[in-house]
Amino acid sequence: MPKKLLTDFAAAQGLVISARQADDLLAYGQLVLHKKELLNLTAAVSLSEIAVRHLCDGIVAAAQIAALRTVRPNASEAADAGAGAGFIGITLAILLPDMRVTLLESLERRCAFMNWAVMQLGLHNCTVKNVRLGQGTHFAFDFLTERAMGQLPDILGICTQALKDGGFFLAFQGKEPQLPAAWGAGIVLQNLLEYTLPEDTPQKRHLAVIEKGEYAHIG
Repeated sequence: MPKKLLTDFAAAQGLVISARQADDLLAYGQLVLHKKELLNLTAAVSLSEIAVRHLCDGIVAAAQIAALRTVRPNASEAADAGAGAGFIGITLAILLPDMRVTLLESLERRCAFMNWAVMQLGLHNCTVKNVRLGQGTHFAFDFLTERAMGQLPDILGICTQALKDGGFFLAFQGKEPQLPAAWGAGIVLQNLLEYTLPEDTPQKRHLAVIEKGEYAHIG
């Protein structure tokens, strides 16, 4: 069952989620299924597929942010860049209810879907912004996640500029991570987490956890 899949996967990442949170994740998945054809949100055809292909990635990000907050307890602002249908950002908002989560997306129709989903789910800690990073935007988040904006070497500068000093950029990578040849002053790869999605044919993935140090800049 998708609910057990989510709770078991979260536990394997060191994150305990409640039955209510798992239900909310699946309710969000149902909203995606309801609108997916109209808005081209995903190729997934079932709730179980959405759970594996999308929500589990969000769980990995939530677990990493929760771990980082044990040493940065005042860090409370997160954002998801290129949020799309909100798979990562809405998962963060559900699983980390004491954080404020901003969903950044350049396509207006996907922003409309996310606003509708946030309203349907009653998420008061989640905001949608119809913007594209790097185009006249000025943000200062504690955490920024990204899954589908582009290759990490190309987007590293834009994404880290949206962080506070001491903030963390969490960039999803596939089986073979594409890492920059140079990171820039103050930009440090803290962890390259390897994990496997809960599928019959396991798919290896990576999450790069990058810290923006004080006075960091991209060369």
